[in-house]
Amino acid sequence: MSVETFDPANSISVTPAAAQHFENQLKQSGCKAVRISLKASGCSGLSYVFDGVDSPKQDDLEIKLENGTVFYVERHSLPALQGTRIDYTNEGLNQILKVDNPNVKGECGCGESFTL
Repeated sequence: MSVETFDPANSISVTPAAAQHFENQLKQSGCKAVRISLKASGCSGLSYVFDGVDSPKQDDLEIKLENGTVFYVERHSLPALQGTRIDYTNEGLNQILKVDNPNVKGECGCGESFTL
């Protein structure tokens, strides 16, 4: 298994608030890293999947966040995630993980899925 570490500057950015959220989630779950991938879902076609994992899958790319959190990106999802910004924000009374992906061409009405 090979995991390539790459410079996330031109790929995916994770805000400090989101990095802290991921760190907290990993502490609660006992997992060692966060993995992002895409799956076919919803009425528009794709959705984001964030999993707590102990090790990468073959060909995952690795981003080490400033707070030390390890973040794996599924290699074949990277083109669809290029330029994505992940934040953890307050919306009303709720805190949510917000994914701002410049590659998205359309979203379903409920916000569960998107198209490229």
